[in-house]
Amino acid sequence: MRLPWLGKSRKADRTPSSAVIYHTEIIADLLVPERAEHVRFFSRKLVRAGKLRTFNNKDFRELLLAAFYLGVAALLPVRWWAAICSRVSGLRLKRHVRKDFVRYAAATRAVLGGGIDAQKQFRALLYASHRRRLLFAAHLVGRRWSPDIQLEGLQGLQAALKRGRGAIIWCDQFTAQTIIGKRALYEAGIEAHQLSVSAHGISDSTFGLRFLNPPIVRVENRFLKSRIVFDRSDAYQVTGRIQKILGNNGVVLMTNTIHAGSTFTEVGIGESGWTHLASAPTNFAARGKAALFSMSTFETDPFRQYRAILSPELVPAPAATGEPTTRAGGAKNMTLQAEYILLKRDRLLEALQLYPEQMMVWSGADRFTERPESALPDDGGS
Repeated sequence: MRLPWLGKSRKADRTPSSAVIYHTEIIADLLVPERAEHVRFFSRKLVRAGKLRTFNNKDFRELLLAAFYLGVAALLPVRWWAAICSRVSGLRLKRHVRKDFVRYAAATRAVLGGGIDAQKQFRALLYASHRRRLLFAAHLVGRRWSPDIQLEGLQGLQAALKRGRGAIIWCDQFTAQTIIGKRALYEAGIEAHQLSVSAHGISDSTFGLRFLNPPIVRVENRFLKSRIVFDRSDAYQVTGRIQKILGNNGVVLMTNTIHAGSTFTEVGIGESGWTHLASAPTNFAARGKAALFSMSTFETDPFRQYRAILSPELVPAPAATGEPTTRAGGAKNMTLQAEYILLKRDRLLEALQLYPEQMMVWSGADRFTERPESALPDDGGS
């Protein structure tokens, strides 16, 4: 089944020359009998690369916020930080509500139920997003600030590494994950490699790539052994490097970023919602026998306490036929991948029910093929 053209930018109608154009189609719709659920796989082929803008609309605002929060982190006591973020997050509240609330409310209610206070949750997300900005600033200024970071599930990861086949940690996009999740693993002695994209950060303009994003990447890199930058023109080399790291019993972090790869999946979640999950983590786990874990990181007390949770290892049920879990030559086994997807979906739903206001990306209330604009959420880089 072929789908409409997919442009990543929602402003494509106004600036067609800068839109990224993909050709997207369904390649499989698999039933997992044990769960009586379907997992749909999509392919995304780049048709036209987007043209980088020199400066986009949010660059100046992000630059001002970065400078402001650097000053806050350097000069003011930690006990004031949360109140400042709360006040600043409300300055553009009406504009955010006008532009984003309707879609956000529909997506969150589809997953969590109609009884939630979507407006309160949306306001809390804006607040959490500003705390995330200040979190980066606090690490940049080098302030002596030591929050309490609790890492749960480390024993399961250590046990998996004893098997010698490496491990993949599939990270959810909660506001604290980008820094605190990596820091939690680093302080526990785990040397992890991050799969990333060249545009990782807060802006995809030329100005943003040169001035806004590098400080964020430098902060994250303190807690990483290396960063593997994905490039569509060099996907084979990146795949080989990841396989080598896993073969040497390394740990690879993968964020649930569906725009980087050539395939992604769709599966039902919650009461009546749908979510889109990357297929790359399941592919590496299915082909190379690496252990697969889910990870979510939450802020439980702003700037004071954080909770990083590693799930138990995601292990699909053994095949009833006893057939090998990969095809000859290591080809993709989509049936096995579909089982991994459902296991990851279950962990994601558990995390969303704990701290929904800290989740940055919600896929939507409708199936991808039923959306009038056929647009996926722009979830940024990893």
